[in-house]
Amino acid sequence: MSYTSISSEKLSRLIGTASAPALVDVRIDEDFAADPRLIPGAMRHSHYDIQDWASSLSGRSVVVICNEGQKLSEGTAAWLRHSNVAAEILEGGQMAWNKARLPTIPADKIPKRDGRGRTVWVTRARPKIDRIACPWLIRRFVDPAAVFLFVASPEVPSVAERFGAVPFDIENVFWSHRGELCTFDVMVQEFGLSTPPLERLATMVRAADTERLDLSPEAPGLLAASLGLSRMYDDDLEQLSAGILLYDAFYRWCRDAIRETHNWPTNKAKL
Repeated sequence: MSYTSISSEKLSRLIGTASAPALVDVRIDEDFAADPRLIPGAMRHSHYDIQDWASSLSGRSVVVICNEGQKLSEGTAAWLRHSNVAAEILEGGQMAWNKARLPTIPADKIPKRDGRGRTVWVTRARPKIDRIACPWLIRRFVDPAAVFLFVASPEVPSVAERFGAVPFDIENVFWSHRGELCTFDVMVQEFGLSTPPLERLATMVRAADTERLDLSPEAPGLLAASLGLSRMYDDDLEQLSAGILLYDAFYRWCRDAIRETHNWPTNKAKL
């Protein structure tokens, strides 16, 4: 591995965190048609018009993905570096990622993007749990540039239609509660993100969101933090920004720290 490449294992540790690089999938149409799945957070671009979109990534850290991690990603990354982009390639490309059995998102589950390449979502105003958890999941694993609109509950369907937004966490839409599952559960499953850390977090969210705190020992803490945030912020987007940090912390606990304990004083002499 060279200094301009990154392994699937290392990249998988970055995805889902605030420090994740932008992921650019440059597979040709034939290769994508044969495997229409995306690495979480990746956005497709064509290498043919790289000079048109390279400037939009200026100053950012980027990982370029092609089918096998060879000429397409190497050439694209070189062009991006020429445009002041810190670009690496995914070693072995999409095929290496798949071989490692890491999560992929079915492309047909990702909503149509707007003219600026963003997915747009709409839900009820004054979010508490599910309506903060779902945007966090989307921003961290599906579309880092996703736009979220919070509107009066009766207006969600009409706003969705008028503004080309995807409604979520309301009745009678695709992205909503199903049986005992909350919307966050549904998104984790539908987007192909059923990893142990996200499943653990989904149980916490479901427990806090549906008044079944017995499902998860951590759920009362999530509920308390969520309700506290809702009292701190009048602006839903400010609350979302604060809530994303909260879910960043819970995700890292679910992924990296469930066996860690803490006590005080740590150096107390044993009698």
